[in-house]
Amino acid sequence: MTCSSDELSSLFQVAEAVKEKGLGTCGLIFGIDYTMSNKVQGEKTFRGRSLHDISEDMKNPYQQVIEILGETLEYFDNDRVIPAFGFGDFETKDQGIFSLTEEGYCHGFREVLDTYNMVTPCVKLYRPTNFAPIIYKAINIVEETKKRELKRWCLKASGLLVDVVSQASVGDGPWGVMREFDDKLPDRLFDNFQFVEFNEVMASSMHPPAAFALSCLKEIPHQYKAIKELGYLEDL
Repeated sequence: MTCSSDELSSLFQVAEAVKEKGLGTCGLIFGIDYTMSNKVQGEKTFRGRSLHDISEDMKNPYQQVIEILGETLEYFDNDRVIPAFGFGDFETKDQGIFSLTEEGYCHGFREVLDTYNMVTPCVKLYRPTNFAPIIYKAINIVEETKKRELKRWCLKASGLLVDVVSQASVGDGPWGVMREFDDKLPDRLFDNFQFVEFNEVMASSMHPPAAFALSCLKEIPHQYKAIKELGYLEDL
């Protein structure tokens, strides 16, 4: 996509721009990072608060991301069913994930946000950060529904219609590993990993929510085209 972030002022305009570039439908899966790093990653970018701090005076970065991407991508999600998971907490550590809902998935991004707000105060943060379990779960969901360590699963996901948008970029950083996975995985069948630094985009744009959504989604039309050209949609 060639649109400038300043050309688009609303999430609807971002969705329309993505649609015009060829994206028809898609599904959305949220993976929430509950590792201990969230306690210190807001020192510069979130007034010293935990990135999971839930209060009435300010939305935390996770709440903002859920709202922005949820509202934008709901435009393309026909059934509005959104799986939402947490990882990196005391129970799962770096070996698994847990569902934010007791049973089933959320219906619409507003339910994802409400569930996140309810569950998060009860979650005990832990360590270390490992994205492999949530990416593997996304692959399983794709395989089951026929709708659509990190490097290994990104390489596998590139052959299974999984586009990975990293939201571990909320907070202060540094983001060396994320940039490496964004640019240096030559063995993938197509580029399916997009790194976006939330605070940098939000702080430097005239229309922050639209700019962030565009930054996250700008490669999806090219990825969708690659998926079709590789024949992955033929059996769906």
